[in-house]
Formats: sequence, C-alpha cells, structure tokens
Amino acid sequence: MLDYIKNIICEYVEVDPASITERASLRSDLGASSFDLMNIAMAIEDTFHVSLPNAALPKVKTVGDIMTLLKNAG
Repeated sequence: MLDYIKNIICEYVEVDPASITERASLRSDLGASSFDLMNIAMAIEDTFHVSLPNAALPKVKTVGDIMTLLKNAG
C-alpha cells in the first residue's frame, strides 16, 4: 500500500520517493500544499475505490495517517 501512496504523492509534489515514509509529514517534510492534499485525497479515493470521510481529512498529517484512514475505510 505504501508504494501506491508514494506514487500518488509524487504525482502532485516534487519529492524523492525515497523520502516518503509512514512518519513523513505531508506538509513540512514533503511540502504538500492544501491544494496538493485535496488532489492526493481524490486520487487515493479513485485508486483504492473508497470514499474518505471529509471530517477525517483535516486530521491527516502524515503518510501513516493516510494508510490508517484507508484501512478504516476499506
């Protein structure tokens, strides 16, 4: 799952995939903007065929948070 998420993040943020870990902060470590985060969320929904709850999205701070959200959505 992490590799899929890395690929999605790299579509929207110019970052070395090797720097993307579960503990990486989407904003401070990877430099994602609010717009990037919105696009990443939509791409994750499309890729994994899930609907992420809008209320949970502001709480997503790290790549690991995305993985947890996906596990709970599936």
